[in-house]
Amino acid sequence: MFAAAAAVGNWKPRLGLDLQGGTRITLQAKSAGGAITTAKLQEAVGIISNRVNGAGVAEAEVTTQGEDIIVIEIPGKVNKGLAETIGSTAQLRFRLVAAYLPPEGTPAPTPTASTPTSPAQTTGSQSPGSQPSSSSNPSSPSTPTQSGPKVSPEPGTTKPSPSKTPSKNRVGPVYADDHAAPAPTSTTRSPSPTDATTTEPSPTDATTTEPSPTDATGTEAAPSEPPPTEPTTAGPPTALVPPDLEQIDDPYAWIASPPQEWQLKLAQYTCPKPGKASQQQVDLPSQPLLACDEQGGRYLLGPAMVEGTEVKTASSGIPQQGLGEYVVNVEFTGEGSKEFGAVTSQIASQPNPLTGQQQQLAIVLDGVVLSAPSNDQPITGGRAEISGGSTNPFTQQSSTSLANSLKYGALPLTFVPQQISDEGPELAGNQLRAGITAGIIGLLLVVVYCLLYYRGLGLVVIASLVIAGLLTYASVLLLGKAYGFTLTLPGIAGLIVAVGITADSFIVYFERLRDEVRDGRTLRTSVETGWVRARTTILAADAVSMLAAIVLFIFAIGVVKGFAFALGLTTFIDVFVVFFFTKPMVTFLSRTKFFGQGHKWSGLDRQHLGMPPLAPKARVARGEA
Repeated sequence: MFAAAAAVGNWKPRLGLDLQGGTRITLQAKSAGGAITTAKLQEAVGIISNRVNGAGVAEAEVTTQGEDIIVIEIPGKVNKGLAETIGSTAQLRFRLVAAYLPPEGTPAPTPTASTPTSPAQTTGSQSPGSQPSSSSNPSSPSTPTQSGPKVSPEPGTTKPSPSKTPSKNRVGPVYADDHAAPAPTSTTRSPSPTDATTTEPSPTDATTTEPSPTDATGTEAAPSEPPPTEPTTAGPPTALVPPDLEQIDDPYAWIASPPQEWQLKLAQYTCPKPGKASQQQVDLPSQPLLACDEQGGRYLLGPAMVEGTEVKTASSGIPQQGLGEYVVNVEFTGEGSKEFGAVTSQIASQPNPLTGQQQQLAIVLDGVVLSAPSNDQPITGGRAEISGGSTNPFTQQSSTSLANSLKYGALPLTFVPQQISDEGPELAGNQLRAGITAGIIGLLLVVVYCLLYYRGLGLVVIASLVIAGLLTYASVLLLGKAYGFTLTLPGIAGLIVAVGITADSFIVYFERLRDEVRDGRTLRTSVETGWVRARTTILAADAVSMLAAIVLFIFAIGVVKGFAFALGLTTFIDVFVVFFFTKPMVTFLSRTKFFGQGHKWSGLDRQHLGMPPLAPKARVARGEA
């Protein structure tokens, strides 16, 4: 066993939070509909474990308690961001983009000075970080000059439709309805109902005292458009979802023309500052959602089209074409392939009729838009490739982060953080020292007692305890390396209790041996007959201890399992040591003169056994025997 430990180069056991410090996060499962099953809970445990380990945290332990509790224990120092990420359970969904507002302070596209002469004249919305065009062609929709994220079939999985030519210019988030994105600083209007800069009524146009992001003049909307809903207050909304759930039969139609109520909410929605919690909202897959990206851009998203649970795997890397830009490769499950193929086929065949821009499918994790790539061809092979675009290409870090979110971010249940506690390394060190001290004191007391009572046989006890201790330590090392066994303070308690159990086995055997000697048998005969009677008692006692350990391990929760496992492990080692070391050692010592003739320090002399001394003749006769 020690050779195996040396082979793996591991001489220190894995210590739990109570012995080395760290963070303990307790999550309680909630289910909006349906029961919380053991299968879902175990699936969540695996996903959370992968997410923690994917973040570079080693030796984290994720376990369940009861029917709806998950406990994450992360040894060592943990950054606050990781703890918050684990505490806020992940729900990954793919949603269509209905509308987008750039971050505050981002320069708006400069409207053209000329008045469009046809309904097709418009200015395309810009993606986050892209540079707006200073003019537009009055006879055709403007084409964006920058590329944004794009999702396309993975090379070799499907062929693009011959009727569609992939555009070289991909855009970031845009309005996906029948109108172009409104210009925030426009001061002129055109009577044309399709003028992209001013004609479309903004979410707050002529309805509130709040400044409109699209129209600073307050001019009424064109007659062809329905008037917006009058809000009850001019301040921020108190709820981010309607009082009653919307019945959305056709999400594509909803995306093409989102209700004015939702456009108003988008205009008033405020993205949280970095490190701050987002506004409270209900993330229901059948309902629209307001969300932000990491840059502060605001999105109005339609109902979820594909759930994150349909993502089979995801990885990042450089495509085989060798272009030097990182991409994210996504593979869907069988059902996910059908759903994703249906969505991409629909949006690829129906781009925005005015701007010519492709619609977007946002990847949303916990209400945050990770990416919103466009799509210009159906993806029906179950494999997709997401590229960052020319304006903001993926780096190794950003592509890996997105791949991990896609791969590990979809949980089958919603979790509410119950407790996040930190165990200081100083306190943990004190507990470790206290546990080791208690073990040493207990071991010394057993050794002293055995030496005083059994004298020479006490050396057998000491040697047996040393062998048992070495085997236990080697087992803890190997189990920690191979199966992730973590030694906790209750585990140390189980090891200390095992010292008494092991000593009890020796006492049973030695007392049987002494009884046989008292009955007049020779030491060699007593060793064998005493062992036959003692081993049944030893096995019965160890069986009771093992049964108790098994019952505790199965039905107990939390750290009690560590105590039960340590107790069961040391009980098994006790049986091994008694049968394969203690008994053979006593058999060997019985053949020596020191023990065979009953030396007064052997522990087997007549005086120590409470027997009367032999008469001189009997003593001589016994010596000749």
